[in-house]
Amino acid sequence: MSQPSPGQSESAPPSKTAWAPLRRPLFRALWIAQLVANTGTWMQTVGAQWLMGDLGGGTLAIALVQTATTLPVFLLVIPAGALGDILDRRRLLLTSQAITFVGAAGLAALTAANATTPALLLMLIGLMAVGQALAIPTFQAIQPELVSRDEIPQAALLNGANGNVARAVGPALGGVLIAAVGPEATFAFNALSFFGVIVVLFIWKRPPDHRPLGAEHIVDAIRAGARYVRSAPEFATVLLCSMVFAFSASATWALLPALARGPLGLSAGGYGLLLTAVGSGAVMGTFVLPVIRARWGPNAIVAVSTIGYALTMIIIGTVGSLPAILAALVVAGMAWIAVLSTLGASAQLLLPAWTRARSLAYYQLVFMGGQAVGALAWGLVADGLALRAAFLIPAAVLILSTPIGVLRVPLPDAPLDMRSVRHYPEPPEDLKHGRGPVLVVVEWRVVPENAEEFLEVMRKIGRARRRTGATMWGIFQDMEEPTLYLETFTVQTAHEHLRQHVERGTAMEQEFDLQALRLVMEGTFPYVRHLLWAYAADPDAEGKDPKFKTFVSLLRPR
Repeated sequence: MSQPSPGQSESAPPSKTAWAPLRRPLFRALWIAQLVANTGTWMQTVGAQWLMGDLGGGTLAIALVQTATTLPVFLLVIPAGALGDILDRRRLLLTSQAITFVGAAGLAALTAANATTPALLLMLIGLMAVGQALAIPTFQAIQPELVSRDEIPQAALLNGANGNVARAVGPALGGVLIAAVGPEATFAFNALSFFGVIVVLFIWKRPPDHRPLGAEHIVDAIRAGARYVRSAPEFATVLLCSMVFAFSASATWALLPALARGPLGLSAGGYGLLLTAVGSGAVMGTFVLPVIRARWGPNAIVAVSTIGYALTMIIIGTVGSLPAILAALVVAGMAWIAVLSTLGASAQLLLPAWTRARSLAYYQLVFMGGQAVGALAWGLVADGLALRAAFLIPAAVLILSTPIGVLRVPLPDAPLDMRSVRHYPEPPEDLKHGRGPVLVVVEWRVVPENAEEFLEVMRKIGRARRRTGATMWGIFQDMEEPTLYLETFTVQTAHEHLRQHVERGTAMEQEFDLQALRLVMEGTFPYVRHLLWAYAADPDAEGKDPKFKTFVSLLRPR
């Protein structure tokens, strides 16, 4: 079993209060620094969207500010997640903050010199999004290093509240600075706001990662992450819920500036007031959600919150009363934080440490990609049909999709045991090299009365093999000897198979193996063979005629 990271306490009793993670000094310092940085980011968002309008951009151009913020994340977050698992996470985060600072400082300087154009505005926002792409999956991946496992839901809620407190404060401050100085002041504040995060990361004495087999190549790490996501149905459910919600809910964020400038006739300060209402609702949700979570499961929370968010979109799109819209935005903020924190906590609890950053990158991919595509789609709907339609159509999508999600693809009600364990025997010495592919054959002896239950367990084991590195998997029954079952799977290289043994085992997968072992014939034990691809097995065979080569079988009982 892996040891808890510094700042973690596996023996800490479960805590129901939302504020429990703030007792951890490192989590608290980073949370405060991120609050300042998130406030600067929201100030910049108001400044960028307002500046785009001042530069002559229409509804679609204003919506493209949201696309420029999210599309680079959509394109880069997968390799960024892989880097978060194979590089030092602290150094990667420092690099990401430096990139974001350069983009914000450059935008502030150009705007102060009246040299910003719509194209330059979108380009520099995109550069800052590159920094965000490097940071987002890794920031999520380090949360279990900062708090105990039972505090992860509260930490996810606090991190969601962090962004929404910033949403409540940042737009109002941004509106004041725009009115007093100009949009360039919001960009300058945003650049300065990253220093707090950089200082906390710089002083963090994070222990070095323990990688017995060394760091993976980034291409191999990306492939391993993709295999894991494809073979993790519970995590795939979280991804699907996130994609649908982000695509539809993005209409509010993308079109709120157009609503403020158009039908409501508000100034920059008025637009900041709208975003402040959303942030205030999210802060209220931080207090309410722990109480609700004690009574409801994740499916009920996501379903009720999604429908509540959809109803607020209907009010925002059809009612012209500013007080009614402000009230709806408060409810929208509560629903937003409830959905995001629930999905985010579920995603973190479903992942083992070895693939946490690269798999969370897929979570960000579908969420940010849904926002980027949704912002563009609803902007086109607003330009082609009407602003009202761009709020009503996504609201209908959310309402219609909710019962389907609850009934057909529900979230797991309980977290899986993803503690790291080494439950496989030490592999043969012959496999301690990088050649491959490797075919692994496991002989199981099972009596007929246990066959059905055994095959059901093997389906789980098959997904586990693919999650940890297998490219193909199958289970076969001998036609002449029905009690004999052959499990086969291939791994790209012998080194990759070693990672299955040494680095990627979890307590959940260990339990699957134990379930299968309880079903084998008494007095028998699985017999394992490793077959190495013959053309790569013999280093002295290079240059020989392939027709004289033979397959090499490494027979090793465990």
